[in-house]
Amino acid sequence: MADELVEAQPATPSNLPQNHHEALGALLARVPPEVVWAVTGSTSFALQGLAVPVNDIDIQTDAAGVYHIATCFPAQLLRPVTFSAAERIRSHFGALQLAGVTVELMGDVQKRLPDGRWEEPVDVRVHRHFVEVAGLRVPVLDLAYEERAYRLLGRVATADLLRRHLAALDPGPNREAPSG
Repeated sequence: MADELVEAQPATPSNLPQNHHEALGALLARVPPEVVWAVTGSTSFALQGLAVPVNDIDIQTDAAGVYHIATCFPAQLLRPVTFSAAERIRSHFGALQLAGVTVELMGDVQKRLPDGRWEEPVDVRVHRHFVEVAGLRVPVLDLAYEERAYRLLGRVATADLLRRHLAALDPGPNREAPSG
């Protein structure tokens, strides 16, 4: 399976494109603090120190949060939020355009388990922490959680990349060696 992390210039917190910083700044300024959300995907990876290509910004929250975020940006709405399902993932999904960047919104994300059942919606609050970049305090999903989520989605190359990065950060004896 092709991996989306091969199509743009690599980014790290210090060289994340300026328009991504502007889009994140707009989200932080306009989404009220009671909405629990986090950046996920390649932008989150770059914010957490991986030199990966970034294109869009993916935001994960709960169902109420995704609809609320959409109402914060009515003029920037590219795709109204609706329930959307694919073979391995489903969520309330929509998209914005902020500072020229597509911002994909996902609420109550569920991944299909190996036995065919759907997992419970992801509780973003449990898996997020904050990173400081260019004066912004940005919520991101934990990379260990992301590694497990990508593996469950069958996106093994991305999961392996995250595992190698985590192992390099913590090469302790309890860390499972990267596969491949």
